[in-house]
Amino acid sequence: MKKTFQMIDLDCANCAAKMEAAIRGIDGVAAASVNFLTQKLTIEADGERFEAIVEQAVKLCRKVEPGCRIVRK
Repeated sequence: MKKTFQMIDLDCANCAAKMEAAIRGIDGVAAASVNFLTQKLTIEADGERFEAIVEQAVKLCRKVEPGCRIVRK
């Protein structure tokens, strides 16, 4: 499964790179990208565990940049 999420208040390109690397390290993630310019996060991961993976990704992003939010619909 692959989904793209809007990010709000991602203020640092270096932080975006750190988030991307951390999310790629989550078990079950096939691919991940964080685009600083468009403020978007794309995750491709195991469909059965997708929601749990997204939750882990959100926590990792908050750890790297506490003010950043990910919009999940």
